[in-house]
Amino acid sequence: MPKNVARSTFREVPLEKGFSVLKFQNNSEEVDYYNRDVENSFIQIHYCVKGNSKFHFNNGSYTFNVLDKHSIFLYNPQQKLPINMEILPKTWVISVLISIEKFHSLFSKEAGYIPFLSDNNKNRKYYDNTEIKSSVLLVLQQIFAADSHSSIRDLYIKGKTYELLSLHFDSGENTNDEYCPFLVDDKEVLKIRKAKDIIISKMSEPPTLQELANEVGLNLKKLKEGFKQIYGDTVYSFLFDYKMEHARKLLESNRFNVNEVGLQVGYSTSSHFIAAFKKKFGTTPKQYIINLNQ
Repeated sequence: MPKNVARSTFREVPLEKGFSVLKFQNNSEEVDYYNRDVENSFIQIHYCVKGNSKFHFNNGSYTFNVLDKHSIFLYNPQQKLPINMEILPKTWVISVLISIEKFHSLFSKEAGYIPFLSDNNKNRKYYDNTEIKSSVLLVLQQIFAADSHSSIRDLYIKGKTYELLSLHFDSGENTNDEYCPFLVDDKEVLKIRKAKDIIISKMSEPPTLQELANEVGLNLKKLKEGFKQIYGDTVYSFLFDYKMEHARKLLESNRFNVNEVGLQVGYSTSSHFIAAFKKKFGTTPKQYIINLNQ
């Protein structure tokens, strides 16, 4: 299913049953988009060879930015993870889709060296986000350079993809064997949601991140990463946006003056509140009220 958009190209190369490679090259000045359903029996590995790409999950409620020369590895046997990708200008991406059955057939002898295939992990949700190793990057570039007119192009790409996977998992050098915050157990999701409720209820005097992590029973890293994946922002950026939206509604009620609204959302001086409001909405609270009443 080749696709051409301006100077963007897409090609899917089926390798075997349950095993394919997707090649994206966006050489244009515009963002390109790609959407695809993927069964929950498939592993996804997305390599951003250059540029920047974004993967949206759960109807856009959380987003991964896959930066230049980084990759993400995704697997969730409990639910589908459809691809909803933004390919930013001047970005090249290679994606490998492989069924868990096929993956096990390739690496069954190496299961002891690959954390994902360990007995404790093989039926669990898994996520890995890592910088692409130089050896892997070379093979990715060779896949992109494959002669589009060669009669053995697909066979060449198949061989290079096997090489790619072997290098990716070589010697267990994958990065942290950590589960993705957006694929965490329901208990951890509830703890992150509790953290959101706490900072909203204490918006005028919010706790530190460490205090918040202690209160909900998560370590600091899981709180920060999990919060960003579920709510799409850092804890304090989320809180800032919430405070400004709350302040806007208070101003619209005409029940409080600017100083009173600022105090309610945690600003001890009106000048700090005015600066924050202007940063968010591009206008001062006073001018916002004037515009509402015109």
